[in-house]
Amino acid sequence: MLASLQLALDKRKEEGLLRQRRLLDSPQAEHIVANSQPYLSFCSNDYLGLANHPKLITAMQQAAGDSGVGSGASNLITGHHRYHDDLEKQLARFVCLPAALLFSTGYMANIGVLGALVGRGDAIFADKLNHACLNDGSYYSLAEFNRFAHNDVAALESLLKVSSAKHKLIAVDAVFSMDGDIAPLSEYLALCEKYDAYLYVDDAHGFGVLGKHGEGSLNHLKLKSPRIIMMATLGKAAGVAGAFVAAEQVVIDYLIQTAKSYVYSTPAPPALSATLSASVNLIEQGDDLRSHLFGLIDYFKSNLSCRKWHLMPSQTSVQPLLVGSNQDALALSAFLQNCGILVPAIRPPTVPVGTARLRISLSAAHTLDDVKKLIVAIHQAESVL
Repeated sequence: MLASLQLALDKRKEEGLLRQRRLLDSPQAEHIVANSQPYLSFCSNDYLGLANHPKLITAMQQAAGDSGVGSGASNLITGHHRYHDDLEKQLARFVCLPAALLFSTGYMANIGVLGALVGRGDAIFADKLNHACLNDGSYYSLAEFNRFAHNDVAALESLLKVSSAKHKLIAVDAVFSMDGDIAPLSEYLALCEKYDAYLYVDDAHGFGVLGKHGEGSLNHLKLKSPRIIMMATLGKAAGVAGAFVAAEQVVIDYLIQTAKSYVYSTPAPPALSATLSASVNLIEQGDDLRSHLFGLIDYFKSNLSCRKWHLMPSQTSVQPLLVGSNQDALALSAFLQNCGILVPAIRPPTVPVGTARLRISLSAAHTLDDVKKLIVAIHQAESVL
């Protein structure tokens, strides 16, 4: 077995698919120290620059003193702390849904929710570019798994029209993590009404950034329905860790009983929930941060001019620069790294074969000068590579 593992690793390296970890020696921020070198970073999902915010650091320090550093038991024994409960209520109010439930990660949330809500005899309908955790949750659920072309409403309707499943669940990302575009959720909700389906929305990259006061993609699109179940992660724009699911009270009550990744896991430390409570307050008060962020996005899109590479259509913090081959994407990323700028090269299987790209993540912590430096470096790379 060891020999076969090594052969697989060698093959990945040969195909430009071998991934490596960088060692971070600083807080997550727009300027970091990685592998002992200083860099301007466009790698992080910390879209509002909260991961190193002094108010959140203070909140975590104080909460750890109050509640300790571990939950110590599963949620249904003695692990559900007052800080967890308060945060769940706060998140439900913030996204204007009846109830919410915390999970340790977005991956655990998606696997737990999909596995609990649908199973044999049911059907999931999923965008082909959904995040891996939505795909895994769909596979593990044992429901019939139907995939449709990216953002293709007509293709989805064709699948729904012929489905005889007892329960139907449309599961999609709201903002696609590698493309940066927004799903046509309004059209999907209309199909839910027409075909008696429910809509599960993974808003990992919209929560905190889109909508009034950062309430997320559903608010951005003015969507509200008892057929909607939303998930959002808390380690991106919220700057901390974890995830939550929000929906009708009966859905949350059912998940507490049946979502295996919730029932059989020790919850995140209570101090994280207290810190996240402070983070949600900062998000709600963060209109100036979002205004600055969208100003940077507009400037970047207006001033980057490439002939060799293609900036994909996105109005969000995720700005993908389509390169093509794995080796070319790695070469561009390496050129920028030599300029003191970190931008990750994203390759299959994360994205389709032949669509390797640089995933440029903009944050409210970046300055206009930071973005100008990135644009200049990409223009220089195009003349050299």
